[in-house]
Amino acid sequence: MADTSAKARIDELREQLNLHNYRYHVLDSPLIGDSDYDAMLVELRQLESFNPDLVTPDSPTQRVGAAPSPEFHEVQHPQPMLSLGNAFNDDDLLAWHTRAAGLLEVDSFAMVCEPKIDGLAIALTYENGKLLRGATRGDGLRGEDVTPNVRTISSVPLALQSGQKLPARIEVRGEVYMPRDAFAQLNEARTERGEQLIANPRNGAAGSLRQLDPNITAQRRLDVWIYALGWTEGGTTPDTHTDVMAWLRDLGFRVNPELRRVESLQGVTDYHTEWSESRFHKNYQTDGVVIKIDRLDYQRHLGIVGREPRWATAFKFPAEQAITKLLAIKINVGRTGALNPYAELEPVQVSGVTIQNATLHNEQDISRKDIREGDYVIIERAGEVIPRVVGPVLDRRDPESVPFEMPSECPSCGTPVIHEEGEAAHRCVNSRCPAQQYERIRHFVSKAAMDIEGLGEKLVAVLLEQEFIADFPDIYKLTEDQLAGMERMGEKSAANLVSAIKQSKARPLAAVIAALGIFHVGGETAELLARRFGSVHRLMDTTEDELQAIPGIGPIVAQSIVEHYQNEGNRLIVTELAQAGVTLEAEVSPETDTPQPFVGMRFVVTGRLDGFTRSETEGFIKERGGQVTGSVSKKTSYVVVGEEPGSKADDAQRLEIPSLTEAALRALAEDSQMGEEQA
Repeated sequence: MADTSAKARIDELREQLNLHNYRYHVLDSPLIGDSDYDAMLVELRQLESFNPDLVTPDSPTQRVGAAPSPEFHEVQHPQPMLSLGNAFNDDDLLAWHTRAAGLLEVDSFAMVCEPKIDGLAIALTYENGKLLRGATRGDGLRGEDVTPNVRTISSVPLALQSGQKLPARIEVRGEVYMPRDAFAQLNEARTERGEQLIANPRNGAAGSLRQLDPNITAQRRLDVWIYALGWTEGGTTPDTHTDVMAWLRDLGFRVNPELRRVESLQGVTDYHTEWSESRFHKNYQTDGVVIKIDRLDYQRHLGIVGREPRWATAFKFPAEQAITKLLAIKINVGRTGALNPYAELEPVQVSGVTIQNATLHNEQDISRKDIREGDYVIIERAGEVIPRVVGPVLDRRDPESVPFEMPSECPSCGTPVIHEEGEAAHRCVNSRCPAQQYERIRHFVSKAAMDIEGLGEKLVAVLLEQEFIADFPDIYKLTEDQLAGMERMGEKSAANLVSAIKQSKARPLAAVIAALGIFHVGGETAELLARRFGSVHRLMDTTEDELQAIPGIGPIVAQSIVEHYQNEGNRLIVTELAQAGVTLEAEVSPETDTPQPFVGMRFVVTGRLDGFTRSETEGFIKERGGQVTGSVSKKTSYVVVGEEPGSKADDAQRLEIPSLTEAALRALAEDSQMGEEQA
């Protein structure tokens, strides 16, 4: 007989999980993150295993997903669409493998690994090779008929490949998802219309597929990966999952090329490790790796327990998104005086990293998303690197919360803040603001600028606090005796730092220009300026007209450069850097007469080239007036493809962007140049 405390906790967990399951699957509006949901489900399973008499058919552990929406026709699945058990670590994975091996009475077995796509499960039924029906998983037994919407997805075949021996009827299962770039475009459009942003690509896919109007679904780019055969009527099928997937691919279904057969658990963990690192570079969101036993007779022998197959499991990644409380909106003052708001959060795990702060961009972004102090907010790692606030969970908002307003004074120096019309940022105009000094020097010594190894953020702060430095030139006046006398800085460390400072004097001109902190001048613009002028002194005396004549430099950047050197303090810094021995001239004379055949063109470089290094390829393009970007978009002119290219080559093919080999790139430069000369 179960004790009353266990029953009370089980009832509480079921109530909470049912609520969150409904919010996630039906309303597409989660209140908690995946990791919190998984933790509650694990606890409920453990309690039910110790109290089997309390297990009921309506428990969240005994069903998959949520009931279908009453707005769609109900579909009875001929065979249940199962859920997967989860392995959260190596011990969980080993336990699953050991149980399966014991039931099969074998020591090991081959498995198939593939990425677990974070989308919406779908069952596609074909009759005589024609698409008959598309249905969502629903609760695993009954789903929703979304056939008109499924037909709008271009990667779902309306007819199977002719020439193949087809069963009379066949059902395949897969995952409908929204690509990352399509999700970003959807949210940009919603922002322009003043609509609430969608939390993640999974919700975007679910909401799009479950639109009552198929025309709306058609406007939102969805895609599908087929991951399993559901059932067939007539004909024979292969004996392993690997062969089944190859067969389905031949029939015309989109099967993920990342599917891999492995012989041992080590192969599984290697695959999981690879995907933990590479998943962020794919155009689809994943939340784990699915592992299946390859032999279908083994699968049939193992069967299912509850609604989960014994022959498969999901080896989950740490959550990419989480929900936590926004404790305060703080302000950071940047090197140009811009006031940058950021979120101070209750610590939360996202993608295996503890997040306590996240970017909020600017006041307009905060207002558009209606983010307030005290809100529970959805956090994700943008590019899975920089944490950002996606938006608030409005249902958990304190009714007494108030909208955020930017401060009227600089939080660092107290100077009144200005907000010029047309600019997103509020600014502190005090050039001696301590926060700006710190950020400017931190940028100056960074790897992308003067690359002074050993002079990190903390040491910069200490040197400013102790008034050893106040601006860039002071760095070159530091001595070993000064540094060795500082806390945690011994003689060897001091000597190494002074040596690194001396080495930085010979940095390339483009790096020096980038280091100087000119507003709107980043690395690429600095390279254009270095090639055009060949000297910081020549750059200081240029005009806006001369600057705007350089391809890639517009009126805003030109004005910023001229205004920077109208400030006598900035001119004095250049003089003092020259006196300190910093190289302010290019090693070769400026190439003002270099032909510019690539003006107005955008290039992306991917893969390994034989005749060029990556930096040489990019330099070749830039010297001829082209721009080099890191990702492929519709604005890309060409993608330069070498050996073993990455996903950028696939992006180019998908967007129909022309690809060039190394030889073709050279030929394009010569042909374009010849065309200019003839003109």
